[in-house]
Amino acid sequence: MAAFGRTFPFYAGPKPTFPMDTTLAVIIIIFLTALVTFIIILPGIRGKMRLFWLLRVVTSLFIGAVILAVNFSSEWSVGQVSTNTSYKAFSSAWISADIGLQVGLGGVNITITGTPVQQLNETINYNEEFTWRLGKNYAEEYAKALEKGLPDPVLYLAEKFTPRSPCGLHRQFRLAGHYASATLWVAFLCWLLANVMFSMPVLVYGGHMLLATGIFQLLALLFFSVGTSLTPPCPLRLGTAVLHTRHGPAFWITLITGLLCVLLGLAMVVAHRMQPHRVKAFFNQSVEEDYLLEWSPVEGGLSPRYRSMAESPEPQDIPLSEAVSSKPSCKEEHPREPDCAL
Repeated sequence: MAAFGRTFPFYAGPKPTFPMDTTLAVIIIIFLTALVTFIIILPGIRGKMRLFWLLRVVTSLFIGAVILAVNFSSEWSVGQVSTNTSYKAFSSAWISADIGLQVGLGGVNITITGTPVQQLNETINYNEEFTWRLGKNYAEEYAKALEKGLPDPVLYLAEKFTPRSPCGLHRQFRLAGHYASATLWVAFLCWLLANVMFSMPVLVYGGHMLLATGIFQLLALLFFSVGTSLTPPCPLRLGTAVLHTRHGPAFWITLITGLLCVLLGLAMVVAHRMQPHRVKAFFNQSVEEDYLLEWSPVEGGLSPRYRSMAESPEPQDIPLSEAVSSKPSCKEEHPREPDCAL
């Protein structure tokens, strides 16, 4: 520090910030692009099927976007507090700031914004991320933050999630995040299979996969809730206030989407059993693909065999003249039998 002419730890230059997480921005842009593409081709669909088709596409894209977005979101557990706290190490200067903590499935995000932003001849506006995803080392990221000389509130909160912290938050949130993330990836695969099956004449299996999508989302919530409540809460004291955390927007939107998938899956299964023709019409599939029951002898008994109406033989009209001419003549076949019955 002395080589740069500074006495206290300092943050080397302002850090460029993006209004939102770049990963979430990419996911939103991809799904919005897909939605706009479908809307462009919407006028080519006629009649009521246009509304049904739009409803299906919007619902499906919403579910897929939510599953991917919450997997990379840092707002599963959030907390914010306004307090007066120390700013730098080895300094008695205090600042007034809003401090926020966002815990996701792959790490924590810590923000500090001065009130006002300009204090102590500096711009107090920090947004730092510390991750524990696969391939990342949380301890190394925390060591680099110490070398940078980040503000005391940021280092204090980041230290609570280090592997050696007596709070045990690192193991608690890391395991819960890994299991919840893996379960959400399974839910995303089920969502893909559901879309594939809805485009084929196996709609009931698409309903089953949509039901599985919702169940796996609810399991992810269960893993996160149970995993983060195994240890007693660790008090986070920042100056004159205590920071408390609660479930964030990502948790609640996953709950809503999971319940929506479960309800839609159950409705799909029940509707396919009670009104299969209307379900096929809703998914723009031909009703002629329905199945007819045909009985055929097998091993001395009768067993059902299903075939589509397209395969059913069509009735053929036989001309009357051909029918009369095809009837065997009594004179030709039995010339010597005078008592032949007509």
